[in-house]
Amino acid sequence: MATRRIADEPAFILHSYDWSESSLILECFTRHHGRVALVAKGAKKPTSNFRPVLLPLQPLRLGWTWGGEVGQGEIHALKGAEWVGGHVMPVGDALLSGLYLNELLMRLLAREDTHAPLFDLYAGVVRVLGSGEHGEALEPVLRAFELLLLREIGLLPALDTETATLAPLADASRYTLLAEGGLRAATPDDRAALSGAQWQALQRSLDEDGAASYGAVLRVVAGRGFAAAAELKAQLRALLQYHCGSPLLRTRQLMMDLQSL
Repeated sequence: MATRRIADEPAFILHSYDWSESSLILECFTRHHGRVALVAKGAKKPTSNFRPVLLPLQPLRLGWTWGGEVGQGEIHALKGAEWVGGHVMPVGDALLSGLYLNELLMRLLAREDTHAPLFDLYAGVVRVLGSGEHGEALEPVLRAFELLLLREIGLLPALDTETATLAPLADASRYTLLAEGGLRAATPDDRAALSGAQWQALQRSLDEDGAASYGAVLRVVAGRGFAAAAELKAQLRALLQYHCGSPLLRTRQLMMDLQSL
C-alpha cells in the first residue's frame, strides 16, 4: 500500500508519553486530520531537533508519513516539526487551564475525526492563555470553550427548550442541565440551575455564525447580568465528566488538590 505524506499541517500536541528509551508517542490535534497519534523517533535524545519543539500549548507545523488506511486510528511516523511562534507558554492557572482543555480533547475526540472549527477555536483560546489577555477572568474563557466543544461533537442539547418535552423555557423559571436527561425544570433538590432567560441567552449566542459564536458566548458568560456562572460551571463539568467516563479528569483532580492546600 502506498504511503501518504502529510506536510506543513497546523497542529498542537495534546499529550506525549514514552515509547522507548529515546522516542515518544505524541497525541496531536491537527486542523485537517483531527486527533492523530505520531511516533517521534529519537525525540528524547539531547541532539534531537524535535526535543525543543514538541511542547504542549504551542502552535506547530507538523509533517508525517501516513501508512495504512485513513481513519483507522493508527500511529504514524513524525517526519518534521516546526514551531510557528506567536505566544509564550502559559503559566500558573492559565497553564493548568490549557492542560485541562487538552485532556478534554483527548478524552472526547475520536482519532482522525476532523473538527476544523474546533481547532481554530482551540488555537484562539490557547493564544489568549499564553498572552495573558484573559486577565483574572479565566472562568468565562473555559465555560465558552466547554459549551462550544460539547456543541461541536453533538453532546449539547438545545438550551431554549426542555429536552424531553420540547416545551419552550419560561424566562423566570429555573432549569437544570443533566448528563442523561438534558435540560429540565429544576427541583428543590437540584444544587445548580439557571433561569430560562439565561439558558435562552446562551442558546442565542451559540446560534451566532462561525467564529462569532465564541465571542458571543463569552460575552454572555462574562456579562454582569450573568450571576450564575458557578452554577453553569457545575452543570457543564458534570456533563463533561459523564461523557469522558471514569476516572475523574486528572487535571480536575490536580486543581482540586491545589485548592485544598
